[in-house]
Amino acid sequence: MNDKLGKILRVIAIVLMGLTTAMNIFGGGGTTCAAFLTKNYPPYWKIINPYDVQWLWQLFVVLTLAIGIAGIVVTVQLVRGKVNGYHNAVNLLVVGSIWNGIHVYASWYYLEAVVPIIVVFMLNLITLIYFLILGIPGLRERVNFTKTNDTSDKELASGMAAIVVGVVTLTMPIWAGPSHMFEGRNLVYVLQLPINIVGSVLTIGGLFLVLRVIFRLFAEEIKSLKLKLLGS
Repeated sequence: MNDKLGKILRVIAIVLMGLTTAMNIFGGGGTTCAAFLTKNYPPYWKIINPYDVQWLWQLFVVLTLAIGIAGIVVTVQLVRGKVNGYHNAVNLLVVGSIWNGIHVYASWYYLEAVVPIIVVFMLNLITLIYFLILGIPGLRERVNFTKTNDTSDKELASGMAAIVVGVVTLTMPIWAGPSHMFEGRNLVYVLQLPINIVGSVLTIGGLFLVLRVIFRLFAEEIKSLKLKLLGS
């Protein structure tokens, strides 16, 4: 079984992977307006249409969402300790970093704006760097993702990832709003209902898992203390 440092580093990796996955999905979904509803948003239409690059923005939506969906699969593999989980995560993060980097360049070149896609790109890159660091000999053995047989470890990692993604989802109108204003309206509120539902389910579900782990460990400590008292 991995030592405490290895467990902590592994939990951080899973949380980062979960957050990166969510941001890829948010990034792909958030580009839908510019890609498929371009005529409804004059600022995008005036810029993208003359260059005839609407197809490129549509490709950004499809492939970024695909990367996000693949990220869900990889995150589950990491939680369950699948043999290829780590390598699949690194490969996907490389693809995500390159693709989102292209998106950032295209946004800067055509729209002269890189917010909020720069956040998605940076998160992919930061998570990739973190995973590569975990692959350094010495750390690699301590963080071994295939040694996650402890139920508490799995639930803690899943719970923490769910809480982080849930909070990020619920606060989306705040951090994504400034870059999605149109005629004085925050366009993020168009998706307020699904945002609230998904964010709440993830946050509450994550809290439930984390609290269950805490109560289980507390019960084990009480049991151990009782056995010591009886034996003394």
